[in-house]
Amino acid sequence: MSQATDPLYGKIVTLLGGSGFVGKHVAQELLARGARLRIASRSPKKSYALKLLGNLGQVQFAGVDVTKPESLAAVLAGSDAVVNLVGAFTGNLDAVQGEGAGRIAAAAKAAGAAAFVHISAIGADASSSVAYARTKAEGEKAVLAAFPAATILRPSVMFGPDDNFVMMFGNLVSRLPVLPVFAPQAQLQPVFVDDVALAVAETLGAPQVHGGKTFEIAGPEVISMIDLNKRIAQAACRNRSFAELPDGVSGLIAALPGTPISGDQLKLLKAGNVASGTLPGFAQLGITPRPLELFLDRWMMPFRNHGRFGVKAA
Repeated sequence: MSQATDPLYGKIVTLLGGSGFVGKHVAQELLARGARLRIASRSPKKSYALKLLGNLGQVQFAGVDVTKPESLAAVLAGSDAVVNLVGAFTGNLDAVQGEGAGRIAAAAKAAGAAAFVHISAIGADASSSVAYARTKAEGEKAVLAAFPAATILRPSVMFGPDDNFVMMFGNLVSRLPVLPVFAPQAQLQPVFVDDVALAVAETLGAPQVHGGKTFEIAGPEVISMIDLNKRIAQAACRNRSFAELPDGVSGLIAALPGTPISGDQLKLLKAGNVASGTLPGFAQLGITPRPLELFLDRWMMPFRNHGRFGVKAA
């Protein structure tokens, strides 16, 4: 499909929370399709570099506080479509991704938007004891109540060349001779962030087909935490030992202040991050998700001895 025939071509799309990791990749995909993009966030200057990806006048930046109705109304005015990427792990989660998500959807509806895509997460569960998972589920319900034709996307944990997931482990592998592994047998189904961006664009451009539906979008492979760490070490050409932490030790560490994982994050990790298989996914969107192995050797190159000038082990 050429840019001029893409359903998003020339449409005003407001990207809420567009300054973050996922937002930058979604913005790139939407701009490539010819959308006129309004990137709204608390810190819009963090996404100024995206202006270079668009044509003259194709990108606009705006500050917004999604907890304030007047702020939302101002940035959503005139929007043909809206993508909600706003989320958090700490703070008032209900105001941001619970009841707040419904407020965002209602504002998009009032602004006359024809399409609304809401980014939730695999593991959203209204009965969860973890506030993050519970408010994600409550946010989905609130969004559909306010904007019944909205599309809900539940991605698994996302990876990319600028993430704080795979790249963080690569950095640790390059510095530590022994790596502690929390919940080593926990199952993940990591998804490439650019494939998530494709899913956003496809659903946003066809609300008459995908509206009112919930999709689980996960990568093509289920990987345990210990296997993930070992693959990263191998790609970085680092001979490392791994300390598989038992649940009791992990729990004690997570309870301490200043540790790399909180108690709630540990609960989410132990629960796993795998698609249930009961909801539509990439296949129903005509997207073939790309595996981590396709990128890992190239991305881990800076973490090898001598970096890009090192020699890849056989």
